[in-house]
Amino acid sequence: MSQTEPKPANPSPTPAAPLPRLSGAASLAVYILGIAGLVLAVNQVFLLNLFGFQPLGNSYLYYLIGIFLAIAFLSLPARPSQSHRVQWFDWILSAIALTACGFLGLHGIDIIQKGWEFSAPLSVNIAAGAVLIITLEGVRRGGGPLLLATALLFGAYPLFADYMPGFLWGTSFSLPETIRVHVLGVESIIGIPMQVVAELVIGFVIFGSVLTATKGADFFMDLAAALLGRSRGGPAKVAVLGSGILGSLSGSVISNILTSGPFSIPTMKRVGYPATYAAAIESCASTGATLMPPVMGTVAFIMASFLGVPYAQVVAAAFLPAVLFYVALLFQVDMFAARKGLKGLPASEIPPLRGVLLRGWPYLLCLAVLIYVLMGLRLETYSPYAASVVLLLATALRKETRLNWERAKRLLTDTACNIAALVAILAGIGLVVGGLSYTGVAGAFSRELLLYAGGSVPLMLIAGAITSFVLGMGMTVSACYIFLSILLAPALIEAGLNPLASHLFILYWGMLSYITPPVALASITAASIAGSNPMRTGVYSMRLGGALFLLPFIFVYDTGLVFVGSLPDIASSFLIAALALWALTSALEGYLYGIGPAGPLSRVLMGAAGLLAIVPEFYSDLVGLGLILGVYGANLIFLRNEKRTSS
Repeated sequence: MSQTEPKPANPSPTPAAPLPRLSGAASLAVYILGIAGLVLAVNQVFLLNLFGFQPLGNSYLYYLIGIFLAIAFLSLPARPSQSHRVQWFDWILSAIALTACGFLGLHGIDIIQKGWEFSAPLSVNIAAGAVLIITLEGVRRGGGPLLLATALLFGAYPLFADYMPGFLWGTSFSLPETIRVHVLGVESIIGIPMQVVAELVIGFVIFGSVLTATKGADFFMDLAAALLGRSRGGPAKVAVLGSGILGSLSGSVISNILTSGPFSIPTMKRVGYPATYAAAIESCASTGATLMPPVMGTVAFIMASFLGVPYAQVVAAAFLPAVLFYVALLFQVDMFAARKGLKGLPASEIPPLRGVLLRGWPYLLCLAVLIYVLMGLRLETYSPYAASVVLLLATALRKETRLNWERAKRLLTDTACNIAALVAILAGIGLVVGGLSYTGVAGAFSRELLLYAGGSVPLMLIAGAITSFVLGMGMTVSACYIFLSILLAPALIEAGLNPLASHLFILYWGMLSYITPPVALASITAASIAGSNPMRTGVYSMRLGGALFLLPFIFVYDTGLVFVGSLPDIASSFLIAALALWALTSALEGYLYGIGPAGPLSRVLMGAAGLLAIVPEFYSDLVGLGLILGVYGANLIFLRNEKRTSS
């Protein structure tokens, strides 16, 4: 699974694209290191004790960081101008990563038993300093200068915490102590984010890469075309459904666009969608990849660890909001197509559903295995490995999908580089977690936020939404979530909001920065395929996803949408939320089903009805429903009178 991508400042090739840097010795090194890292992970997960080697706890994490940071320095350029060739200093940094992390891994037990986090020999201090430096360089390459600045600021916070005023005051450390707690302690570089990658995420990265290598994307796009291609605006609906299904297994925004966009965007343009609108549809549809179960982005696994709940519970809570996300998108593309008179795909381009299902049974089987092991057996660590093995065996029966030598090499490279990018970013984000945790500032901040807000939940939510949104412009979704889950989520929970809903609220708002200028990474990527203006595409993406900006406020107040409450309450919450989103999209697109184009007053009233339905009160829902009925009644009377006049 290509997880939620970094937002680099330099346009280095993504792991999903060909990497011109990786040729010759660099390519061979990535193969060897990739195999070593994957064998290490599998050995650890399944307790195989291969070659009598079974590292414990922190030793395993140090080995893993060393291997994949070494790959990151070979695959991610220091500057854009170096994206076509590995430089001499990249090799040196890779060697330092392997040596320093390997040294700490060998002394993992001593670090814990002898308390080296507090006082360590000179050689250990030197190794820890080296690991800290390469961690900072790794986060710079993987996440860009803003993420580096964030890691530096909060990583160095223990040095000056006792000089800070008020609730920003915290426990202070000397420079050697700060280095040791970050590198040798269990709450920073090898803290929860890295533990989640090591224990859970690697398996899903492997699964996503296997799905891509065996042409799973082709099947899901064909399936979407067979189901929705004939309807009005069919290509846009194919993009929404295809990206939704593919995203439910990959959890990756940019990989989704690069995989489905070259098919969906030209097809949408051919049936009449403007290039800008086509790119906006694809970017919004692919952004939902971080929200759609069963496989969500890396952040979902981190969320489960922070909350101390099974991953299956996070999946269940995220399901209905994710469905509503795509329902809102389908409403908008259908209304746009109806208003513009756009048709579906010609019959000659729509594959027969029966044939698609017969060819694609391996992908449906692996999906069933994944869901059964993940949700039924609750073996989340083993589920991606089981699904990957089933998929490789099933697709081996057809030459077109069989894993040949070239595909196997590409699979290994993609998997290794995807994991390396994650490790580079999350090791650096660990410094943020560690800096706030060791100084004790995190707890004080959430208490003060609750105090300043005067207990006003709406005020905290608005402040949290703005903060998540702004941080999401310069950070990865994972980094943004981790930061705010420490500072903001405790205050929301203490104010009485549901813990899962509060954490999902933060995730949603960080994710929406993918489709919002000035960064709008998803929109820019889709615009490059469509040949449209990136900023105009970003603006259209915001307009197309307008209703989605209100969705987090719906489920954070109405916990039925995160599966809290009785079945009738959950069903009622879902139907009211769907009604609210339909009313809002009708207002945004200016179209009413059964009526046609809507006038300005009808659009305003439908928008007001949608907003009223969002408020979790019976009477506001009733007023909203009354407004909708009033709008429809008035429009029907107007149409009837118009027909009489014309006749």
